[in-house]
Amino acid sequence: MNKYKKLIIGILLDGLGLVSFIIPGVGEFSDIVWAPVSGWLMTKLYAGKAGKVAGLITLVEEALPGFDVIPTFTLMWFYTYVFKREKIENKT
Repeated sequence: MNKYKKLIIGILLDGLGLVSFIIPGVGEFSDIVWAPVSGWLMTKLYAGKAGKVAGLITLVEEALPGFDVIPTFTLMWFYTYVFKREKIENKT
């Protein structure tokens, strides 16, 4: 999958997670469903150990009240395609 397509999907999924934060009362209930789904989606977007760790972080972040504002999918994209890449390029 194209890295920019992953970015767009990530932004949309972060937005979907934020919607549950905006709706009072409904948000906490929807997070019960959204938390495991978002964790699973993270592991599908990003393979390997990093994807599994990010999936667990996403699950916890979505399950805890008030943390929906953290854009975990977008942060994972930056980690994978910006920060991790710079680290690799600096080693060579």
